[in-house]
Amino acid sequence: MPNTRSLSAALALSLTLFSVCASLTSRSAHAAEGRAAFDWFEYKGSDEVFAEPLSQDRYQNPILAGYHPDPSVARVGEDYYLINSTFAFYPGIPVFHSRDLVSWTQIGNAIDRPSMMPFDKLHLGYNGIYAPTIRYKDGLFYIITTCVGCGGNFVITTKDPKGPWSDPIWLPHIEGIDPSLFFDDDGRVYIVHHRNPLKPRYDAHTAIWIMEVDPKTFAPRSEDIMLVDGGDKMPWNTDYIEGPHIYKVGGQYYLSAAGGGTGYYHGQLLYRADKPFGPYAANPNNPILTQYGLPDSRKNPVTATGHADMFQDRKGQWWAVFLGTRVYDLTTPPQDPGRFATGRETFMLPVSWKDGWPVILEKGVALPYRPKRPDLPWDKPPALPTTGNFTLHESFDSEKLAPQWLFIRTPKMQWWNTAGGKLNLEPRADRLATGGQPSFIGRRLMHMSASWTTKLTFSPQTAGDEAGLMAVQNNEHFFAFGLSFNSAGQPVLKVRKRQGEKDPEQGLTLAEVRLSSKPDVPVYLRTSIDKAKISFSYSLDNKRFVPVVENTDASALTTAAAGGFTGAVIGMYAEKSIPK
Repeated sequence: MPNTRSLSAALALSLTLFSVCASLTSRSAHAAEGRAAFDWFEYKGSDEVFAEPLSQDRYQNPILAGYHPDPSVARVGEDYYLINSTFAFYPGIPVFHSRDLVSWTQIGNAIDRPSMMPFDKLHLGYNGIYAPTIRYKDGLFYIITTCVGCGGNFVITTKDPKGPWSDPIWLPHIEGIDPSLFFDDDGRVYIVHHRNPLKPRYDAHTAIWIMEVDPKTFAPRSEDIMLVDGGDKMPWNTDYIEGPHIYKVGGQYYLSAAGGGTGYYHGQLLYRADKPFGPYAANPNNPILTQYGLPDSRKNPVTATGHADMFQDRKGQWWAVFLGTRVYDLTTPPQDPGRFATGRETFMLPVSWKDGWPVILEKGVALPYRPKRPDLPWDKPPALPTTGNFTLHESFDSEKLAPQWLFIRTPKMQWWNTAGGKLNLEPRADRLATGGQPSFIGRRLMHMSASWTTKLTFSPQTAGDEAGLMAVQNNEHFFAFGLSFNSAGQPVLKVRKRQGEKDPEQGLTLAEVRLSSKPDVPVYLRTSIDKAKISFSYSLDNKRFVPVVENTDASALTTAAAGGFTGAVIGMYAEKSIPK
């Protein structure tokens, strides 16, 4: 894979996510070329758990709502930087900044050049960027992570976390996933990571390994040494042990890792040693964080807590950021903990120390949604809220897309622009289901109950051309609500759904209604989700909305149905008909 700086610069110059194509400034130009013009996109989120006013001495969990899994934090003086995994969505690895650990502003994306990472044909739910770790040392920021299906483990660096970040330094000598850098105070550098044991006894049998590496090139300086065998018999769940980090506290080395898989049995495990290579003794009070074992009937349950990264604030207080899932139903048979569309979110809690071990949450305690604020000066609120109930209106009047907008896999050509104060999408034949790079731009679904609306002007060129709103979980699980022509050349609105590989690649049509409007007359499309139900409606005046499909089963967007590690991403799309 070419990754020289000259090639990166050339590709970045010709194709950057935040550049704006010239031309196409009038509605007639869009119609003539068959482009779909979206004047604006409005998102409203309203969850019961966020409805109560938040007192000034509290902060809201999750701190990053919606699909923000595998958080990691680095502190530099008074500044804190947080990153998440993104799998096969692009740009990859959002970078957030805060000074009070409560108000988080996205300042960029670490993977923001198409040349950096080949996401071609990757499955959205299972491949791509896994569990990145951010660290800072001597003026340089480091991110180390894995691209599953696209190169393996790598490191990128920068002096400015806003970017640009370097091209990847690939680590073929580091097996497995979830690598983390540890900078010891004697100048030595280590990579701790997940890897299968030499003789795994069952599918969930994994292990944690460590290798000393060169501080600049990351070339190996030692053998890969196993620290924790996840197959050892323990009174806690060590299946799929992964996501490790090492911290040095009081002269001792603490190894933190997630056990039990990343779902219902998820928990955080701690081990301790006198040397980086061990031997490591397990914390007798493991796990130090889990929600497994609590009553499923509890109100507003959070499950699957783990993949934690710990750090100290500037006043010495320890904190942990970790993933968790807000589940809308744990009690209706079958008791499936995957009933959520919002994905794995970022939570934060203070860390206490007892008998020489960190504790994130006492056993049997439900995760608090509103803990006490950190004792830090307040930062200014972010322009784009990251949690709580809110309404956002994107008018596309900027010369570049805001960093929270996502593409499906890496774009290879410029098929969008924001000319004329609209988001203009070129209908293309690439499809989500076939592993292509479709004309889709979206943002994370951040609430169990939400609606999103857009104003669309689109004149299909042939029957089968379509543009509108889409909600995506992965290749085989999505909803599409679009404007197209039928075989008689009449404008129609369609709602399509795909829920599994057995459904046609384009999904099944749930409803189709004919419009009385003429081509090039704007139509307003709205999708609303309320936990297990989803609805689709339209309007010609943005006042009276006419239902097309009401309260249909929304489970196609849930992890229970789709599997994988992402959450739903919602946004705008344009498709070109495929000749038969």
